[in-house]
This record gives sequence, C-alpha cells and structure tokens, in this order.
Amino acid sequence: MTWTERVVEREGVRLVCRDRGGDGPGLVLLHGLAGHAGEWDASAGPLSEAYRVVAIDQRGQGASDRFPSDVSRDAFVEDVVAVVDQLGLERVVLVGQSMGGHAAILAAARHPETVRALVVVEADVAGPDAEWPGHARRWFDSWPASFPSYDAAVRFFGGGAIGRGWADGLEERGGRWWPRFDRDVLVRSVAEAARHSFAHEWERVTCPTLLILAESSFISPSRVDELMRRRVPDMSVSVPGTRHDLHLERPGAVCDLISRFLAGLSA
Repeated sequence: MTWTERVVEREGVRLVCRDRGGDGPGLVLLHGLAGHAGEWDASAGPLSEAYRVVAIDQRGQGASDRFPSDVSRDAFVEDVVAVVDQLGLERVVLVGQSMGGHAAILAAARHPETVRALVVVEADVAGPDAEWPGHARRWFDSWPASFPSYDAAVRFFGGGAIGRGWADGLEERGGRWWPRFDRDVLVRSVAEAARHSFAHEWERVTCPTLLILAESSFISPSRVDELMRRRVPDMSVSVPGTRHDLHLERPGAVCDLISRFLAGLSA
C-alpha cells in the first residue's frame, strides 16, 4: 500500500507518520498500547479514497522516538494537534483504538476546533485504576526479549490476522525480531494515565461520535451503559465475533462502519 513517511517534531520528540496523501479531508489514526501505525493499513486503504489518511506512530512506539521524557496523556493529545497543524490537515476525523482511543477522546474534548468527528474503537476514559500498570507490566513480561522468527511472533500473539498485526510491529535485527518500544517507558505511560480520572472528558466531546466495540469487549456492559447515560454517541455498534483488537481481526467491518458513519455526516 502506497504511503509517504512524514516526520513531525514537537518539543524535541520525533513523531513518524504514514501519510497516504489525497485531497480529501484529514483522517488521523491512532493505535493502541505497544502498537504501530501499520496496524491500520487494511482499513486505511479504502478510507483513503475519500480522505487524506494519516496514521501516527505515537511517542515511544514504532518508528517514533522511543524514550520521550514526557509520557503524560497531555503529551499524547498535544502530539495529535501538532501532527494536524504541521501537516496542514485542519479539522480532522480522529480514529483511535484502545489507548489510542483514549487519546482521541481527550483530544476531541480539549480541542474541538481540531476534531470534527470522532471514532472510538474499544476505548474508555474511566479511572483512576491502581491495578492497570501492574496488568501492563505482567503482559510485557510475558513477551520474550526477542522472537526467533516472524512466524514465531505470529504464533505467540495468537495467530491469524491479530497475530500478524502484532508481529508486523516488530523490527528485525540480527536475525531476530524485537519490539519497537521500551517496556519501562510504556509502563510509565500507563501508570501516568492510571493516576487520573478522565471520565468527565467524555461528556465534553461535542463533535459527532461513533463508538465501536468488540463482542468480547474489555469494557463491561454496565460501563457501556454508564457511558451511554453520560453522553449518547451518534452511533454505537458492537461487532459480532470479535475481540479487543477487532481492527486487526475484522478491518473490513471497521472500515465499513467508519465509512457509513462519515457518509451520514455529509448527507
């Protein structure tokens, strides 16, 4: 799939983006924790027919700077604004999955002049949660330091499209496959987010919003009900037969939902 690498710098941190070009309105994609911009490739292709699609390797991950000193949620939000401004995207559709969805919600709440529509995939803004950093640390500790092959990584991450999506985020060095992030940096990022409650920010979002959930969502039904009571999104959809990484598992379905949602806005 054709894309151009763009580099945006903000306060000394280098952010690498995949820009698919085009003359349409901007659409910015944010991956989840320990993810990478390329995990959106299967969805980005069809969307780029009508939008200028830009996927960001968020700070500390992928090809972006691996050791940023600031891993606060404020930093992730302001990175989004910097990408929009420096790439001349103006008011964008912002799409985020998991921790990327968390950042997307905060960006839409705090910068309504920048975000004209929001798509949240398997993300929430509850908190604080003292157990969250421990869960992240144990998850990273379950990874080998490196993988002997790409196929071994695919198997480790569960196989199929999800396994390939995670394995695609690794880098090959010396015949082995390594994570493109530092464990301690990302655990610190989670710990920073877990100290605060961002629940009120969901209610501050004023732009049209699509909430996409997996059938086996990490967000409980009672929490979904609470989110709906606090602010009813324009559309809320659960995709049958999917898990948390449904954008990897069913990229076509996610792309279709986003396209239908955006078509309804311009109708």
